[in-house]
Amino acid sequence: MSTIPKVIVFTSPTCSWCRAVKNHLHKLNVRFREVDISRDPAAARDMVRRTGQQGVPVTLVNNHPVVGFDQAKLNRLLGVRG
Repeated sequence: MSTIPKVIVFTSPTCSWCRAVKNHLHKLNVRFREVDISRDPAAARDMVRRTGQQGVPVTLVNNHPVVGFDQAKLNRLLGVRG
């Protein structure tokens, strides 16, 4: 089996697409670290620096950014079919 991916999800509490990303990762049994940018301004700046994006969700899979809830791209980066 391949190595476990490092997954970080930048979120905010009112973001429905953030919930969709987290639900998808839970269904796949993928462990991730959630970073609430509304509580962590430094993390918000880091997300913008890494991706150029100011909106959430932004998911980093082994430092590859996925903007929004792009299920196909998430699955591809995680090595999941479907």
